[in-house]
Amino acid sequence: MTAAELYRDATADEIDRAVTHADECVDVMAALPGAKIGELLDAIASHIEGLGDELLQRAGSETALTEARLRAERGRTTNQLRQFAEIARDGSWKQVRRDGPMPDRQPARRPDLRRTVIPIGPVAVWAASNFPLAFSIAGGDTASGLAAGCPVVVKAHPGHPGTSELTAHAVEKAIESVGLPAGVFSMLQGSSPEVSLRLVQHPKIAAGAFTGSLRAGRALYDAASRRPIPIPFFAEMGSVNPVFVLEEALRERGPSIAEGLFQSVTLGVGQFCTCPGLVFAAEGAALDEFANTLRDRFKASSSGSMLTPSIARSYRDGAAHLATIEGVHTCAPAIKGDGTPMLFEVSDDTFVKNEELKHEVFGPSMVLVRCASAERMLEIARSLEGSLTATVHASGHDLERNRALLAVLTRKAGRLLFNGFPTGVEVCASMQHGGPFPATTDARFTSVGAASIQRFARPICFQDCPPEFLPPELQAL
Repeated sequence: MTAAELYRDATADEIDRAVTHADECVDVMAALPGAKIGELLDAIASHIEGLGDELLQRAGSETALTEARLRAERGRTTNQLRQFAEIARDGSWKQVRRDGPMPDRQPARRPDLRRTVIPIGPVAVWAASNFPLAFSIAGGDTASGLAAGCPVVVKAHPGHPGTSELTAHAVEKAIESVGLPAGVFSMLQGSSPEVSLRLVQHPKIAAGAFTGSLRAGRALYDAASRRPIPIPFFAEMGSVNPVFVLEEALRERGPSIAEGLFQSVTLGVGQFCTCPGLVFAAEGAALDEFANTLRDRFKASSSGSMLTPSIARSYRDGAAHLATIEGVHTCAPAIKGDGTPMLFEVSDDTFVKNEELKHEVFGPSMVLVRCASAERMLEIARSLEGSLTATVHASGHDLERNRALLAVLTRKAGRLLFNGFPTGVEVCASMQHGGPFPATTDARFTSVGAASIQRFARPICFQDCPPEFLPPELQAL
C-alpha cells in the first residue's frame, strides 16, 4: 500500500462505521469501574513508550520538531495518560451529592435525591498540528474522554499522518490487551474539511473537542450548533496572550523582561497557543531601553522550520500584512526564511485604529504597543478580545496602583500570570487552559489538567431510586 493510499481521506462509510462502533461501546464503557478505565489508560501509556525511537523519528520527519522537544512531549503525553488513570480510579471528580429524604416535612415530603455524572457518549477529537503527541491521537482530549468513560473517535491532523498511525496502533493494542472492544477508539485520516464536517454532524457523536485555528474551530462549532440535536463543542482557537509591563518593573528589570519575552515568542518557532503576541508598556526612557533590547534580539535571530508549509505560508502572509500598515515599524533579521521572528512597534493610536493588530498571527511575531500612559493602557486592555493567558510584569507598588487593570485582565483571560512568561502549561489539577472567545468556545472549561474531564460528562439525579439500582458511587452515600 502506498503512502497516498494509507493516508487517504476517510470515506463517509468509514466515518459512519467508526462512530457506529463507538456508539455500540457506550454502555460497555459506562459500566466499567474506574479501576478498569485506569488500567486502559496505563496500558496506552506503556504501548506508546513501547514504540521507542521509531515514534520520535517519524514525528521529527513530519514536523521538523527536534528530538529533544519530541522526547519531552512524549513524556508529557504518557504522564497525562497516567494522571487520568489515577483520576478515573479515584472517582472523586464525579462530585457525588445526596440530599436525604424528609418524609415528615411539611407541606410536602422531600424525596431521596442523589447526584452523579455519567459519560456524555461518543466524543469526536480533532488532533492539533503543533503537538503531534500531547494534543494529538492519544493527547489530553483523548485521555480525558476515555477517563470519563466515553468512546473516542479521533480525526488525525494531516500534518503528521505517519505519527498518528503509529500512535493509533499503540492505542488499539492497549485496548486489546485489557480486553475491551475495538470500537472504544477509532482514528480517521483526512485533509478535506468534508471529513471533519461529516464527523461533527454524525447524529451519534455526543461532543467534540478541537485545538487549532479560529476559522476551522468556528466552522466546526457552528456545524455542531446547527445539528437537529446540537452538541457541546469545545474548541481552543486563536489567542494573542497580551503582556503588560508596568512602570517599576520596566524601570528595574526591563532588559531581562525583554530577553524573557524574546525567548518565549520564539520558543518552538512561535508555534504555541500561549505565545505572547502583544506587549504593552508606557512611554519613557525605560521603554526605550526595553525596546532596544527587543530589537537587538530580533535582529540577531534566525529563522526556523515551521510545522507545515501551510502554517509557514499563513505566517509569512500575516506578518507581511502587518508590516504594510501605516504607523507600524518592523524589525527582523537580515536573513529571512519560513519562520522569521518579527517585531512590530506601534503607538497606542495606531493599535486602536487597526483591528488586525489585535489578532493572532500564528508564529514568532510580537507587536509592541507604546502607550502614552498607564490610563491609556487600561483603556486599551478593556478593548482586547479573550485570550488563554494574560501576563503582568510588576512590582508590588505597580500592582497596588493598577488594581483596575488586574480586574479587567481577569475577565479577559483564563490564566493570569505574574512576572513570568505564558509559554509552558503545567498539566495538573489547578490548570485552566481556556478563556473567553475567541480563545475557546466555552470559557467555563479547560482542555489541560484534571478538570478537562468535566467536558465529557453530564449530571444525572436519581430520585427515590432503590439502592441496588444506583451507580456504585451513589450506593455508599
